[in-house]
Amino acid sequence: MTFPVLEGKVAIVTGAAMGMGRETAILFAEAKAKVVIADFNEEKGQAVAEEIKAAGGEASFVKVDISNSEAVQAMVKFAVDTYGKLDVAVNNAALTPDDKPAHDFDEDYWNRLIGVDLTGTALCLKYELKQMREQGQGGSIINISSVSGFRPQPDNIAYVAAKHGVVGITKVAALENGPLNIRVNSVAPGAIDTPMLRGALEQFGLNEEEYAPQLSLLNRFGQPREIAQASLWLASDASSYVTGTTIHADAGYTSR
Repeated sequence: MTFPVLEGKVAIVTGAAMGMGRETAILFAEAKAKVVIADFNEEKGQAVAEEIKAAGGEASFVKVDISNSEAVQAMVKFAVDTYGKLDVAVNNAALTPDDKPAHDFDEDYWNRLIGVDLTGTALCLKYELKQMREQGQGGSIINISSVSGFRPQPDNIAYVAAKHGVVGITKVAALENGPLNIRVNSVAPGAIDTPMLRGALEQFGLNEEEYAPQLSLLNRFGQPREIAQASLWLASDASSYVTGTTIHADAGYTSR
């Protein structure tokens, strides 16, 4: 059940064309937020906005490459021009993890991934904070990290570095902006049933039944909406005394 816990609020969700971002945008709209669907994939992003509107919610799409500062600034401006303010942001957009060991990582893909997953998240954070500070009414920002931000994985040095960095910038932003009632937190998903995960299983010839127990104390993959629920709580006033922390939505993977 979804309660109107975001009624009257304006939210940006990056990477909202599919997977966890899509489910977050839909859930936020169900909670009565006005949602800006931000993604590089125009066709799928527009489809999510139309799906929300068809269900009676409010949503608009904006195309953005979060690794580009001007594009990120335009995204925030679009939200304010369209809905008058910015209350909530979920910085979810990210590239697929790399697949090479530390001694042989792909330098070009390192630059691309760090440019989106870390620098892009930092750019979103920067300009969302600027807008919220200017408004002077507080706000909530959720950065999507990963279990890889806490427990390193082999063969994806760039992704692990980026997600560790997302946790770090979350803490710094929370420290600096707490006195202004701008809360900054992160969510660290575990193995979530997304097209990205399914593609990896196919690539390595694995199935959920044999692989999920290695990643989850619940012996299953998580669903994108379960991650969206964590972001919804952090976005809402129900978490009004929570900042600078991470929700580990990973079925206990980082606890062992």
